[in-house]
Amino acid sequence: MKQMEPRLEWLEDPEVFQVNRQKAHSDHLYFETLKEAKEEQDILLKQTLDGTWKFSYASNAEERQKEFYKEGYDCSSFCEIKVPGHIQMQGFGRMQYINTLYPWDGVERLRPPHISAKDNPVGQYITYFELNEKLRGKRVYLSFQGVETAFYVWINGTFLGYSEDSFTPSEFDVTGLLSEGVNKVAVEVYQRSSASWLEDQDFWRFSGIFREVYLYAVPDVHVRDLFVRTELAEDFKTAEIFADMALEGTGGSETVTAWLEDADGDSMARSWNVSADRSMSLKLEVQDIMLWSAEAPNLYTLYVEIQDEQGQTVEIVPQNIGFRRFELDNGIMKLNGKRIVFKGINRHEFDCLRGRAVTEEDMLWDIRFMKQHNINAVRTSHYPNQSLWYRLCDEYGIYLIDETNLESHGSWQKLGICEPSWNVPGNLPEWKNTVLDRAVSMFERDKNHPSVLIWSCGNESYAGETILRMSDYFRTKDPSRLVHYEGVFWNREFDRISDMESRMYAKAEEIEEYLKSDPLKPYISCEYMHAMGNSCGGMMKYTELEEKYEQYQGGFIWDYIDQGIYTEKNGKKGMLYGGDFSDRPSDYSFCGNGIVFADRTISPKAQEVKYLYQNIEITPNEKGCRIHNKNLFDCMEDYEFIYRLKQEDQIIAEGNFRKKCAPGETIQVEFPWGELPDGTCTKTVSAVLAKDKKWAEAGFETAFGQRVIEQIIPPAAGGKSLRITEGDGNIGVCTPDGMRILFGKERGLESLNIDGKEYMEDCPYPVFWRAATDNDKGCRYPQKHAMWLGASMYRQVTAFDYTISKDSKEIKLVYVCQLPVVPETKVKLTYTVMPPGILKVDVDYKGKIGLPEFPLIGMAFRLPKQCDTVRWFGMGPHENYTDRREGARMDIFEQKVKDNVSPYLVPQECGNRTGTQWAEITSGGKEGICFVCDKKRFEFKALPYSFMDLEAAAHQQDLPEPVSTYVTVMEQQLGVGGDDSWGAPVLAEYHLSAEEDHNFSFYIIKKGGQR
Repeated sequence: MKQMEPRLEWLEDPEVFQVNRQKAHSDHLYFETLKEAKEEQDILLKQTLDGTWKFSYASNAEERQKEFYKEGYDCSSFCEIKVPGHIQMQGFGRMQYINTLYPWDGVERLRPPHISAKDNPVGQYITYFELNEKLRGKRVYLSFQGVETAFYVWINGTFLGYSEDSFTPSEFDVTGLLSEGVNKVAVEVYQRSSASWLEDQDFWRFSGIFREVYLYAVPDVHVRDLFVRTELAEDFKTAEIFADMALEGTGGSETVTAWLEDADGDSMARSWNVSADRSMSLKLEVQDIMLWSAEAPNLYTLYVEIQDEQGQTVEIVPQNIGFRRFELDNGIMKLNGKRIVFKGINRHEFDCLRGRAVTEEDMLWDIRFMKQHNINAVRTSHYPNQSLWYRLCDEYGIYLIDETNLESHGSWQKLGICEPSWNVPGNLPEWKNTVLDRAVSMFERDKNHPSVLIWSCGNESYAGETILRMSDYFRTKDPSRLVHYEGVFWNREFDRISDMESRMYAKAEEIEEYLKSDPLKPYISCEYMHAMGNSCGGMMKYTELEEKYEQYQGGFIWDYIDQGIYTEKNGKKGMLYGGDFSDRPSDYSFCGNGIVFADRTISPKAQEVKYLYQNIEITPNEKGCRIHNKNLFDCMEDYEFIYRLKQEDQIIAEGNFRKKCAPGETIQVEFPWGELPDGTCTKTVSAVLAKDKKWAEAGFETAFGQRVIEQIIPPAAGGKSLRITEGDGNIGVCTPDGMRILFGKERGLESLNIDGKEYMEDCPYPVFWRAATDNDKGCRYPQKHAMWLGASMYRQVTAFDYTISKDSKEIKLVYVCQLPVVPETKVKLTYTVMPPGILKVDVDYKGKIGLPEFPLIGMAFRLPKQCDTVRWFGMGPHENYTDRREGARMDIFEQKVKDNVSPYLVPQECGNRTGTQWAEITSGGKEGICFVCDKKRFEFKALPYSFMDLEAAAHQQDLPEPVSTYVTVMEQQLGVGGDDSWGAPVLAEYHLSAEEDHNFSFYIIKKGGQR
């Protein structure tokens, strides 16, 4: 080991990115016996150092404890910290979230590679250990799986080395430096170094030892590096396995044997007793293989055994392999000969309590969620993930774009404008080696994982010679995979870096324009559907391209999980975001882009993703259903299909069947639906798992299709006459079934009392506003349409009239409301009361040329808080909107009103339901009122907050204690959009024109009344 003294100057020198660090190598496991390998026990030659360490924090290098690493140093005054974990998440330093700009922008004027001398937090870690017996007498290494951003390390007072690159392992040889008694490891972590200019990702700017730390020993002869390559024959039935190995400790008399076993432990092929060498290759031929894919992640185990000259086993290496071929064929990406479509998502490693220090439990939850929601691909945005993630993706079946830890967004894009005058790495020679080192570290660690289909050169770093060199490296070392880089979009001079056309947030019509141009490269969206807050509207416009264009090969939603921090502020616990920690500069709530909330509860957006990504397309029809199998390899043998004909919640007919269907094939399956009764009916066919999978139990629904046969039957009027009382300022109406209604001549519907219980806490009013979504704010929708907020709050009744039928079986009351908009316009509200207890509401809006569109048109009702339960016949179960309703289905659903609030990081419009035929609002499912559609189904929402409550709150925990239930019945609401969250409007077909007339009506009856 090369010995030298540590120097602080390394922090600002891009050409010093490691000192004494071990060469990167594969992440294969190894064992001392075959039994251990077969039983998948922990590596016995590993000793974890995770746990509680002694810790000292300083705001810069000058203030640090300069001799803390020395033996005998008294660290009794140090605090304690958990490893793995972030410094900032444990109460030290400053939390900061920022997206594209560098964290010091506007605070200090810095240019690469310089860093602040005053603001560069330092974390000093100390731990003590005694070496486990099994590790003694062997070559021992100290491994850091992830440290952010740069660190120095000592053992027993001796300087070991220095390393950068936060997201790949840094390992040091400690052989000969360990004592038989207590040993001391000291680590000095700097939040910022020249590497910080390369790690400008859209995330919280943490630092510290946030991944596992451990010691490991290796046998006398050890496979230090292993690269397993498979080459498949054209029939995809036979293959050759090439195992390239780098050995250490060879004495020249050892032998190496390799053999392949299938999942049942049966031997498939064997290579006998090859003499060991420091660099060697083995070849095996195997027949009758099962291919690896996300649909069928068939894994085999290649065992490599090293024996000494007495024939005793020295080491066993079990390496999982998957037989698959990924290639670019005539402009199409193909897996095992079939065109692939990536139904993908971008995934930051994140947890609301631990930040990027995610656990195995987190990863298992994530991967099961993805499989259950038909997500087949992940881009590791924007850095290599923990090694375990790749093993799980191999095992469960997830395609990966493995992304190099490189993003220099703020060096070339300033507030959305491309300005690369001081871009790094660009063509600057001093940055070349450190950037290439990041590619090498990722490649060498992850090269044996079949789940990795594509190497990515990083994210949003413009383009230049250095990144071109990176792509050349990937292609030279590994022709079996493709190379991705979106940054060439900004600099076409380096278009050859990427094997595919990759764009961010291109609109569907822009993608289609590219696909129509007879391009040379296939297309993917490495980021699309910006899922910030209430979003993911219009996603179907992208997935529709799958069937239209072969070169459209999918995309990756941005992104998987909200980066919210769960903690206490101002005496309230809840999710916080950028800016909540006095962090400046900050990008505030822009970290809330997930289809999963930060605490790993599922957001309503996931409903749409699951449906649009499903691989079995089901279309119920008159004779049964049509099934289109969109899988590449799966014949649907593991699925059962369940069909139901329902009239509201009554099952009219049901059955099930199993059907084999070849990949890509469309078949018609016939079965009897039976006679349709009067009223709206639904035909639903579901594909469920016929047996347990690793990621879900038998009976889990993976896909569905539904057809609604609509027949709206309005409530029937009739019976005894109404009792009407005409007063000076009010008109009272009593119905035969116990409704007592009071209308104020100046205000409208003042009271709705049913069986002695009052339901109106305020007069209902026409409403045109919703609490702005993140996407609304991003495209400045509230600023452009704010008059409709005023119209919703300050309308005025300017005329009133009423008529009573001769038999007193109908009273019609008409209110004309003047709206404070320019040009002025009016809304006419007509209430019609009929026996036995029907209140009909008609809304007649008169459009005017020159009025901006409105977010919605409806009627707002304020009901008592005790009306806490909603039951409806309409689209659900989760919230849905006109541009995000593909994954919803028509049925009867029920939930508490409080559970209808979607906990987006910033409170906003939520809880909407489209296609509603009726909705009951009740006290615990007992007495209450019911809203019923007239000629067409309506949209509605029932929340414990008004739109003003939502608008005023910055966090969910800022919302007031509920005092009422707010119900809005709408003709329609604006879609939510999702192309991006910084300018893209909702697609035109999901807007609402205020220049046109709008007329809609609905009924109010008591719960249990005739619908």
